[in-house]
Order: sequence, then C-alpha cells, then structure tokens
Amino acid sequence: MVSRTSLPSRSADNPPPQTLREYALIADGERGALIGPHGDIAWMCLPRWDSDAVFSTLIGGPGHYALTPLGRYVWGGYYENGTLVWRSRWVTENGIVECREALALPSDPHRAVLLRRLHAVDGEARLVVDLAPAAGFGADPVPPAAPRRGRHVERPHGKPAMALERSVRGPPHPVRNRGGLMAELTLHPGEQRDLVLEISEHALPDPPDAGSLWSATKAAWAREVPSLEHTLAPEDARHAYTVLRGLTSSSGGMIAAATTSLPERAEAGRNYDYRYVWVRDQCYAGQAAAAAGGQPLLDDAVRFISARLHEDGPRMAPAYTATGGPVPDPRELALPGCPGGDSRVGNGVGHQFQLDTFGESLLLFAAAHRHGRLDTDGWRAVDIAADAVARRRDHADAGIWELDPQHWTHSRLICVAGLRAVAQAAPSAGRAAAWASLADVILAETTANGLHPSGRWQRSTSDPSLDAALLLPPLRGALAAEDPRTTSTLRAYTEELTRDHYAYRFRHDQRPLEEAEGAFLLCGFLMAMAEHQQGNQAEAMRWFERNRSACGPPGLFAEEYDISQRQLRGNLPQAFVHAIMLESAVRLAAPPDHHPGAS
Repeated sequence: MVSRTSLPSRSADNPPPQTLREYALIADGERGALIGPHGDIAWMCLPRWDSDAVFSTLIGGPGHYALTPLGRYVWGGYYENGTLVWRSRWVTENGIVECREALALPSDPHRAVLLRRLHAVDGEARLVVDLAPAAGFGADPVPPAAPRRGRHVERPHGKPAMALERSVRGPPHPVRNRGGLMAELTLHPGEQRDLVLEISEHALPDPPDAGSLWSATKAAWAREVPSLEHTLAPEDARHAYTVLRGLTSSSGGMIAAATTSLPERAEAGRNYDYRYVWVRDQCYAGQAAAAAGGQPLLDDAVRFISARLHEDGPRMAPAYTATGGPVPDPRELALPGCPGGDSRVGNGVGHQFQLDTFGESLLLFAAAHRHGRLDTDGWRAVDIAADAVARRRDHADAGIWELDPQHWTHSRLICVAGLRAVAQAAPSAGRAAAWASLADVILAETTANGLHPSGRWQRSTSDPSLDAALLLPPLRGALAAEDPRTTSTLRAYTEELTRDHYAYRFRHDQRPLEEAEGAFLLCGFLMAMAEHQQGNQAEAMRWFERNRSACGPPGLFAEEYDISQRQLRGNLPQAFVHAIMLESAVRLAAPPDHHPGAS
C-alpha cells in the first residue's frame, strides 16, 4: 500500500477487543467497519465484505485505526437519525470531543473512503491518531511512506493503494516513530478537523474534498431511508432499515452479518463466517421492507434472488457471495480469534440443500407483486421456485438452522405459505390452480407426518420436539391463526422454550435453555408477531419491548443474547434480526387482520 499523509510513522500495540454491545457499524453497502469505544476501527475488510481484513484486532489481527482522547475519558455515542453516520463522543477531563464517522456515499465497489471528523465541542481536545493497517489479516503490513505528490498514487507490486488526507492548520505533534503512522492532535475549543482515509484496488484520484464527501453522504442516506412514522417504534424501525440498507451491496445482495468468527458460546466451537448473502435472510429483509414501504430494499432483494434462481434453478444454493458467486469452503486463519472463539473464513453452507429458501423466495415475490414491483423476469423466477418445490419437496434438507438433513416441518410449511401467496397473485388461472393444489398436497403430507399426537407441530418426521421456526408458517399464511395446529404449537412453545419473554430455538439437551445457547432474538420478535396475530396485543408488546432492548448503545442486534450477563453473542450486526424487528414494528402498529400478507 501507499500512504498519502504527513503524519510521522510508528506502530503501536493493538487495542484489545471490547464487548460486542459497544461496537458501532459504519457501512456503505460494499463493506463495513466496526468502531469501538476507544475510537478504534477494529474490523474492516476490503474491497468487499468477504475480502481479507485490513483492520482485524477484533479477532486478534494486527491492523487498526484509532482516534483516541489523551488522558481519562468516558465514552458514549449515537447515530445521526436515519443514517449509519456514527458520532463517537468522549467526556474528557478538559471538556467534550466528538468524532463523526462514516463510509462515504455513493460507494465504489473498488474504493473505500473512510471519513472521520473531529470536533472539540467543549474545551480543548487532545487526541492520538494511530493508523496501522495490515492487509490480508496481517499477512501484508503496510510500510510507512512519503507524503503523496502528483496526481495519483500508484499501486506497488499489485497491492492496494491507500492514502490519508488531513485537514489541519500546522503539523500534528509527533509521537515516537516505529513504523505505521501515529501522531498527537490538539484542537482548540470549537475547532473541527477532517481525516479522510482512502483504500483502493486502483490508482487513487486527486485528493477528495472532505466537505463535499460529507454532503454527498448525508444526501444519499436521506434518499435511501423512509421515515417509517407509521410503525410502532419509528426511530428504532428506521434504524433497523438503515442497518439493512448499509449491509446491501450494489448487486442487490444483503450480507447476513459484517463479521466472522465471533463466538456464539465461549469455547463451544460455534464460530462462523456470515459475510455472505443468505437467501432466507434476504427474503426476510425484502418482506420487511415491503411491509414498511421501503421499495429500494424490496427491489434489491427481488433482483438478487431472481438472478440466483435464473442461474441455478432448483439447485439454488442457500447462500452466495455479495457478487453472486459461490461461498468458499471454511478455512482457519493463523490468528488467535476473538476471546472464546477461533478465527476462520468461508462457510460450508454452499454444500447444503435448504428447501425453505424456495418457499421464502415465493413469499418475497408475492410481496413484490402486491406492491406492483414484480416484472416478467420476476414471474419467471416464481415459476422456477415453484417447480423446485414440486421436484424437491420429498428431499431431506438442512432446514432453517442448518442441521443434519431431515424432513423438517418448518421447511415444508413455508413452501405451503409461499405457494399459496403466489397462487393468489398468479397471472393465469392454470398456474393459480396448480400452485394452490400443490400447497394443499404438501400441507396434507406434512400434517400426516409432522403433527405431534398432542395436536401441535413437531420439528420433523423423526423429531417430536418443538422448534421456534414453527411459529413462522402461520404468520406467512400457511394456515390460519385460529387453526388448532397454530394455537397448540404457540401454547406449547411458550411453555417449553421461553423464559421471561426471551425465546430459544429448540432444546439442545437436558441442560437449562440458557446454558445451551443464548436467547435467539429473531425468535423473540416472532413471538411478538405470533401473539399479535392471536389478538393478544399486551403480550405482543411485552415480547417486542423485551427483545428490542437486547442491544448495546449503538442499537445493533447480534444473533443471540446472553440473558444472565446481558451481552450480545455471535456475529454483528445480524441482518435477519433487524429485518424481523422491522416487520414486528410494522405489524404491531396495525390490527391483527390487517398485517401484510394476511390470508
């Protein structure tokens, strides 16, 4: 890499990882960065979500970029409403200093522009700037370089080009020079200074103007995010939508989470790479956007999923890279990992078959049709997905939780819901009749093989236990809210797999639920919608509020929540939790019989 800067060089010790609830996300759709409470960018992969990291202290790598107050301070922060522009805020011994942080919009798939604007809000501010990038998860540390001269920076030996521009009056106070870049900055009361970091696959253009970049970024967020005033919790719903927008690339693909290897349970071996597009998660986001009135996110989901069906047909994989390619197999990194976990990239999901993804795709397309946003290519994708269900409905699959192949009840019921939804919207009577008939056949088969003797649904033909996923089919129209199979399943699940308005996926073993895994936040929001569908508004609100609070100051949800330690577990932020939270905020604001997709 080549750096464009006049800061003296040195390398410092890496900041230690913090608890997940304290990290904020900035993102531009093509990549994202996690910012810790000490002003440290602990995670950022370039040029794309699933590329190698340049900053990776989160999982024990060497790269970081920190703007940290000198002396003692107390941390805080907040997002500017309807954006992923984060403001780190520190109350120091001398006053208050803020750092406004964002990835610049509009984004470029080949070039990241990281904006950081320091502001001495009250009193003088003294901070340390510490930039120590290390590409390839630390395999390729960036050497110090002379300040940029001329029109652009060339890539040496095929490496990325990098530049740091600063807007200051006079040189920063230098700190020891040991490789990397480090300096002290002093800001007078009320003063602002900009730092703009560029990292590119190509030669860098002329230095950008920080003010213009900030203006363009603010305008882009204003265009992309609706007000969502009609929802139950408008600011939180808007924030959830904003997170989903930030995780969605120009290809239309929305990654499941920005990180890899963050442990779901310490030393339990459940550490996965979620920097890919899960078809199911993207369908959840698209349906939530349709319910909320966010057409761009809905259009992106339809575009990405349609393309996968046209390319792969009934062999559509459960997940893809953000550019639509295959997910690489997992491999271990030579890094210590986040404490309690290890470090790996890649995911074995590409070798699985997940039947419910075809049902979810049909539900997505039906939602798009209701909003007048399904074109001819979209209807061809509907035909492909419906045909895949017809051909593969008898195959064992990995299911929503990606377990050993079985005939999972949820997978089949979601296909019933999807077929019924597209049958109601079918452009021809013949297709409508065929899809509705297939849905009836699958429901009858599933009832014969997947109904527990007590009258509730069971997990699979061979597993009589309960599963949170069985709450979803009635919400999607597979069967009515008042159907005895629906009410019996909800009642049994509530008794056996919930605690104090937190919900769990299924029982792993005989241990107490909270000892096997964290509460699953997606399931908590499903409970809110299920109770609402039953007309139990007060209970629905309890579920919604309990799970809405299971986040840190930045308002980001992970997959799981440790209820005893009140800590987030797993990769961050988890897109499907934000999607189902958004849908819950829409549904709970309307009468039960007026929710989107009600049958």
